[in-house]
Amino acid sequence: MEAILDSLSYFLWVALALGVLVFVHELGHFLAARLFGMRVDAFSIGFPPSLFAKKVGQTEYRVGAIPLGGYVSIAGMVDESMDAEGLESEPEPDEYRSKPVWQRSIVISAGVIFNLAFAVLLFAALVFAYGRSYTPAENVALDIAEGSIAAEMGLESGDRVVGVNGEPVERFEDVFAPENMAVDQFELTVLRGGSRVELAAEPGLASRLSREALAVERADGDVSLETVFGAAPRFPPVLASVSAGSAAEEAGLLPGDRVLSIDGEQTTSWDTLIQQVAATQGEPVMVRWARPDSLGPAGEGAAVVERRGAATIYEAEIAPRPSGDRFQLGVLPDFAAVGQRVDKLGIGESLAVGAETTAANVTGTFAFIGKLVTGRESVRDNVGGPLAIAKQSKEAADRGPEVFWYFVGYLSIALAVFNILPIPALDGGHLVFLMYEAVVRRKPSLKVQMVVQQVGVALILALMVFVIFNDAVRWFG
Repeated sequence: MEAILDSLSYFLWVALALGVLVFVHELGHFLAARLFGMRVDAFSIGFPPSLFAKKVGQTEYRVGAIPLGGYVSIAGMVDESMDAEGLESEPEPDEYRSKPVWQRSIVISAGVIFNLAFAVLLFAALVFAYGRSYTPAENVALDIAEGSIAAEMGLESGDRVVGVNGEPVERFEDVFAPENMAVDQFELTVLRGGSRVELAAEPGLASRLSREALAVERADGDVSLETVFGAAPRFPPVLASVSAGSAAEEAGLLPGDRVLSIDGEQTTSWDTLIQQVAATQGEPVMVRWARPDSLGPAGEGAAVVERRGAATIYEAEIAPRPSGDRFQLGVLPDFAAVGQRVDKLGIGESLAVGAETTAANVTGTFAFIGKLVTGRESVRDNVGGPLAIAKQSKEAADRGPEVFWYFVGYLSIALAVFNILPIPALDGGHLVFLMYEAVVRRKPSLKVQMVVQQVGVALILALMVFVIFNDAVRWFG
């Protein structure tokens, strides 16, 4: 029963993500068509069979059973419906083909424009609601795993990143941003022993990261920057909060305490703390921590080990408690120890951040597609379909609403970029026909349009079969 509910959750989250994005995309086409007086025969979210259909005015609104897309059927348009009946006759005033090229171009582009605008507004809303984290990059030292991709790149533990791809970087949050790592050659400038060192990753980084992520998944590990790339920010193991009723609280830990070791093994960073707690599998371990005297003494369960200046060293036996498939002490890190702050932005500033994030990801996505086309990155390792989207949707949702909606924003950009590609049957393919018509002052013949559309649909279906098969092989091995 649990397996069934877990599988259902994958479907529900991907249905929500794609349903929202398809609705936004098709709403763009619909509103633009109605703006210019075009008749819209159908507005469908999802593909047949229809679960719901209702006609209002001239338009039938539908909800399909397959939530992997949608469509708007505009009268007089040669589209994926392949309905060419009557298109050889004189167009009616409310048909798509009767309108000037510029109006038809806006209608075709409106879906992509709405997806990009939605991403801007979504990112802006998230920044406005949650704030924007700012951690000075030079304050954060890295811990590098031996034998990792980061180690092969030349990174060493203790390095502090001050530049990315030839440009200075101020926020640590920007260092490993997807758009930065999607360039032809990922480069970092780091401070090491008072000197600046320039490092560069080997070409094909994205493909290597994808393969490493798959290996981590198959080993039942958590896919993260630390486990896949091998670089973890060395945030100090200082506590910002201790959950009420947690194992840590019962042992006497308080906000402001710094964990020194677990079972005699030194705790050098927050990431080390997480790994040490996970390795306990819930078994009791001896935790040692330092407390500034200003915080007062620890509880009865803690023993004084020694005094160091203005701090007292305590230790206590603690059994981490299960939380899902993990074990936790019930504590959160104090990122302020490395100068992190969360800036609350106004509406205007949030919109500017939303536009900046969207523009950077559009540029990065096009650049990455270029690498796939030229063979610099592997299509098999990097292209995902419905199963991959379902998996990523569920994982994002498990990490909370902020992460999920950021994922939806990135997915909206990917949908927009894919649709604007000059592939027949996609919006970009229709724009190619319109550009041809604008230049030569006549439309391509209906026969040519239909043949090209059919070829385009066949290509898209072939791509869907490939990505679904590829997803299945990657996911199920």
